[in-house]
Amino acid sequence: MEVVRDLEPQLPQLPYPIWTENKAKLIAKYIFLFELITKHGTYIDGFAGPQQPDLPEMWAAKLVLEIEPQWLRHFYLFEKSKAGCDLLRFLKASQTTKDREIEIFCGDFNVKVDSILSSGKIGEKEATFCLLDQRTFECHWSTVKKLARYKTAKSNKFELFYFLAGWWYRRAVTAVKRDAVLENWWGRNDWPDLRQKKLPAVKDEMVARFKSELGYASAKAWPILDKVGRDMYFMIHATDYLGAPALMQRAYSEAVQPTETAVQQSLFPTEEKS
Repeated sequence: MEVVRDLEPQLPQLPYPIWTENKAKLIAKYIFLFELITKHGTYIDGFAGPQQPDLPEMWAAKLVLEIEPQWLRHFYLFEKSKAGCDLLRFLKASQTTKDREIEIFCGDFNVKVDSILSSGKIGEKEATFCLLDQRTFECHWSTVKKLARYKTAKSNKFELFYFLAGWWYRRAVTAVKRDAVLENWWGRNDWPDLRQKKLPAVKDEMVARFKSELGYASAKAWPILDKVGRDMYFMIHATDYLGAPALMQRAYSEAVQPTETAVQQSLFPTEEKS
C-alpha cells in the first residue's frame, strides 16, 4: 500500500510535557475532539480495565464513557483479568444512557477481538477509534495488523493510540523469559535484536512500520513523562485523517488545563501571535 509521506503534518514543539497521571485525561480529550468531527463512532479498548483501581480519574474507559455529547454509540471493552472485568461490568451498570451499545469481553484481546472484527458490526464508513494501552508486550503485532486492515474500501482505517514502554523498556526486555512474548509483540523474524536495541531506535522503527507496513498516512510518537522527567510511555498515534495530528496537539495541550477553559476554545487551533 502506497503512503503519501510528504503529507505528514509537521507540528511545533510541545511547550510542556504530559505527566502519566494525565494520560487518561489526554485520551478523553482527544476522543472528545474526535467525536466533534465524526458525530458518531465506535470505541475499542483492548486493555480497558483500570491500571490503578483506586484512582478512577486515571481510568480511560470511564472518562471516555462520560464524554458529552454522547455521540459515540458503540463501545467494545476488553480485559484479561477477572478483577478488571468485574470493574468494567460495574462501570457499564453505572451508565444511565440505555441506547448505547457497551460490550465487555473478558479474556486475551488478541483472541477476543476476532469476535468483533468477524461480526460485521463495524461498517466501512463507521468512524472507529482503538486504544491499545498495553502494559508492556501484551498486544501482538498481528492484532495491530488485523485492526489496521479491517476496512477494505477507501474509508479511513481505524484510528489507533498504541502505547510503547518508555525508560523501563530495556529492563522489561531483559526480564522476558519466553521468546514467544517478544516474537508475538514485534511480529517479525528479527525479534531477537530487540534485546540489543535501544529505546529510541525501537520507537522510530515502530512509528515507521505503522506507515510502511500498515499504510497509515500519519504516525507520530507522543511522549508521556513521569515526574522525574523520564519518558514513561510513547503514545503512537496512527491515523489516515491528516487533520488528526493537529487535534492531538490541541488535546495534548489541553489535558493539563481546567476543563472549562478547554471547552470554550474553537475546534481547530489558531496560530499564535508573534
